[in-house]
Amino acid sequence: MGKTSDLTAVQKTIIDTLHKEGKTQKVIAKEAGCSQSSVSKHINRQAKGRKKCGRKKCTSSRDNRTLQRIVTTNPFKNVGEIHKEWTAAGVSASRTTTRRLMKDMGFRCRIPCVKPLLNMKQRKKRLAWAKDKKDWTDAEWSKVMFSDESKFCISFGNQGPRVWRKSGEAQNPRCMRSSVKFPPSVMVWGAMSSAGVGPLCFLRSRVKAAVYQEVLEHFMLPAADQLYGDADFTFQQDLAPAHSAKTTSTWFKDHGIPVLDWPANSPDLNPIENLWGIVKRRMQYARPNNAEELKTTIRATWALITPEQCHRLIESMPRRITAVIEAKGAPTKY
Repeated sequence: MGKTSDLTAVQKTIIDTLHKEGKTQKVIAKEAGCSQSSVSKHINRQAKGRKKCGRKKCTSSRDNRTLQRIVTTNPFKNVGEIHKEWTAAGVSASRTTTRRLMKDMGFRCRIPCVKPLLNMKQRKKRLAWAKDKKDWTDAEWSKVMFSDESKFCISFGNQGPRVWRKSGEAQNPRCMRSSVKFPPSVMVWGAMSSAGVGPLCFLRSRVKAAVYQEVLEHFMLPAADQLYGDADFTFQQDLAPAHSAKTTSTWFKDHGIPVLDWPANSPDLNPIENLWGIVKRRMQYARPNNAEELKTTIRATWALITPEQCHRLIESMPRRITAVIEAKGAPTKY
């Protein structure tokens, strides 16, 4: 037979009911299936009005509301900064208490999601684009070759500041940080379709129109032969300056390759972004010592991507478009 703290809710209910009926503690213990001392302690505790023992809380409900307001207003502050602001408001509590109360409130320290910066004009264009493509079938999307550049670093540990948020708040605007396109870095170019991935191109310089056209000539065309053979396809690219240059448009016309119209700042619509994420997650424990080792690791990880994974990502296009329409052009979780 257990201690008082081990009594179940059913046992406590039986004890309370029989005690009100005037039964002896011996009879109650037999009916409840516990020791007589447990019955005695439970009855005495109820008589004194003590719900539980332990040290009295050092903060009031008002103090807790102040803490929640501080975290909600400034979710990107660390525990030390939050604790300092909270104690400055007249609360006497330790840093450990601050962290524990934040956890009790449901806050967890997480890496914030990144969303692109979109103005109202770009949102309207995204919405119009999504409505125009909402009736496209999986077969039509399978004819699109998606492409993109992505930055890979030797160390993946620097993921920026963390954010305090509750479950289900990952897409809350106040818990997200904004991203800026085209950071100064060396990019890796890649392409994919529902049939799989094409060869990677490691860019050594800033991507200008001439460099990009060389990438198309020496990497995109071989990828098209590999993924589509003699079948027709449509090429997808974002609106980076090198992509939208007049000479690049001329290159596509000369080669007879149609280009899919694409809304600005819309990485959430491009399934290859998810593919980059898969590669980086698989590489998170890799520690290359130099650029050449990094390239080798990227190539090896990229080669592990299966056609089935690519096909599933292409199949997500209708859902992505529906999400953009429901969000009225705003960034989505994809």
